[in-house]
Amino acid sequence: MIATPPAGWRERADRAVARGGRLDALIPRVLLDSPVSLVGYAWGTAVGWVWGTLWSTGRVERRAGLWVFAGMPSWTFGRGGVCVGGCYLTGSAPVTDAVLRHEAVHARQWRRYGFLMPLLYLLAGRNPLTNRFEILAGLEDGNYVPRGLSGR
Repeated sequence: MIATPPAGWRERADRAVARGGRLDALIPRVLLDSPVSLVGYAWGTAVGWVWGTLWSTGRVERRAGLWVFAGMPSWTFGRGGVCVGGCYLTGSAPVTDAVLRHEAVHARQWRRYGFLMPLLYLLAGRNPLTNRFEILAGLEDGNYVPRGLSGR
């Protein structure tokens, strides 16, 4: 968690989201929320299932519309966990309702963008305060900023 985000972070976050919207306008409609993106979502979910099955040492559960693979080694996922298609891959930290809300948004993003999701996420950058996907999923629910700071 970023205990004290830097000054001006909200404005940078708003700009990142707006920039992402402009990028979306350049993507052909047939690739967004379409049968094509559904195939990409299914592919991502299959990849998540394979990776989760290989490395999860905890319970595999269906929660909040996601397949949750817990008990994974930290090197098998980024940050506190990662959403791949409809799968949430994470370690031993408790999976709270807030985190599941955040990850469910990522699953919907996977459904919208399909095969484009990994590339678009990479282009959005590693900083959650300027990554439009993290911002739109909720920085507080994702444990990136303390509750009450995001104003969203």
